[in-house]
Amino acid sequence: MSALSTGQRDRLAIHPATSMGTVRLTVSDVDRSREFYERAIGLRPSELEDGGVHLGAEGGPPLVELHADASAAPLDRSAPGLFHLAILLPTRVDLALALARLANARVALDGASDHLVSEALYLSDPDGNGIEIYRDRPREDWRVRDGELQMATLPLDLDSLLNELGDRSELAPRVPADTRIGHVHLQVSDLEQAERFYSGVLGFDVTVRGYPGALFVSAGGYHHHLGLNTWHSAGSPPAVRGAIGLRSFEIVLPTREELDRVLGRVRAAGIEVAGGTERSLIRDPFGNGILLRAA
Repeated sequence: MSALSTGQRDRLAIHPATSMGTVRLTVSDVDRSREFYERAIGLRPSELEDGGVHLGAEGGPPLVELHADASAAPLDRSAPGLFHLAILLPTRVDLALALARLANARVALDGASDHLVSEALYLSDPDGNGIEIYRDRPREDWRVRDGELQMATLPLDLDSLLNELGDRSELAPRVPADTRIGHVHLQVSDLEQAERFYSGVLGFDVTVRGYPGALFVSAGGYHHHLGLNTWHSAGSPPAVRGAIGLRSFEIVLPTREELDRVLGRVRAAGIEVAGGTERSLIRDPFGNGILLRAA
């Protein structure tokens, strides 16, 4: 990316109140996946007219949307697509409850990490779609060195986490009402191309370059709203359209004016925009679907 002046960067920057919305997945068996997200993750399901399923916290917006296609090509772990969707819980106690819920459901973890800015559990749904469940540390505890936010991947002390539960005998079956999608982590085939799109066009700020083969970008000083990596997908062509995995994810702008501003940059970059004025579907250079909408 070429250097930008402060004024140019401010004009291009995405609004600091930008957030992430619903992540839509294609799965092979919607009943099996619904049961997993409800029992193991603690999300509340609601049926869609087309046979799909919304899942979210009680009284909150949908976090995950499932659509079944038994004939879809299987998930290709070497293709661009979803690395994981990340469900953000409000407190460390909630993360401990999530760990206990997973243990009761006999769901094995793929990993558990302390990232300095957050603590995270990693797992996969029945089709292999990656999931992170995490809680943030307070922003005042985040460390910055030489202008870059410090993140790491250290082992998470699960015993310490479970100690948050004390002697409670009952576990909450659902996530709390203010649970949300904190970030989305994507597999891409080229990081420079990803930066030109997500930072240069959409306007996210680069927060972390220190991970080999990865880049993290955000709005409003968050540690990351989007993770981008080439660990398994460097140089790979787009995934087969309609395969198991990511259908789209939402980027939510705070106002209609901010949405129009971003869409103006998208169109100026020659990127096709589909859909109406309230929700616009675009694709990144790797075929990942992005639904842009106003809050």
